[in-house]
Amino acid sequence: MGRSPCCDKVGLKKGPWTPEEDQKLLAYIEKHGHGSWRALPTKAGLQRCGKSCRLRWTNYLRPDIKRGKFSLQEEQTIIQLHALLGNRWSAIATHLPKRTDNEIKNYWNTHLKKRLAKWASTPSLTSQRTMPYSPPSTVSPRTPPTSATWRNGRALASKLKPGLSENPSCVPTVH
Repeated sequence: MGRSPCCDKVGLKKGPWTPEEDQKLLAYIEKHGHGSWRALPTKAGLQRCGKSCRLRWTNYLRPDIKRGKFSLQEEQTIIQLHALLGNRWSAIATHLPKRTDNEIKNYWNTHLKKRLAKWASTPSLTSQRTMPYSPPSTVSPRTPPTSATWRNGRALASKLKPGLSENPSCVPTVH
């Protein structure tokens, strides 16, 4: 039947991390590195599973993570790559140094997706330019993306160079 979920073991803590737990994890990784995530919690004195420690480090505690507001260039890159790759956040994150896949996914879901939907529903804007999430030759301004559009976009993904925009002026801004 397979392995049971890691955090189902008796005595392991779930839920929000405390500052003390963060300090223990940081101190252990600083001294010993992050090799075996399964063994790390016990060695670091944490009542967490290895997966929880790995995700905490990867998404929040790593010193090279870029924090703060996304730049216009980062937004454009996310929009373009989402059109090409869909919800493959790890693949998108490879084009945005120091941003995590989880952070990009959350930013898409809380900011960009809503802004694009609003922008796409404004006739005065869509009649002037193409949709910001699709190559101009693939989708007309009023046509929603189809699975064929996404497949075509994914085929083009390998040709897109990070940081380049086909049409940088077509990213909507909300005032």
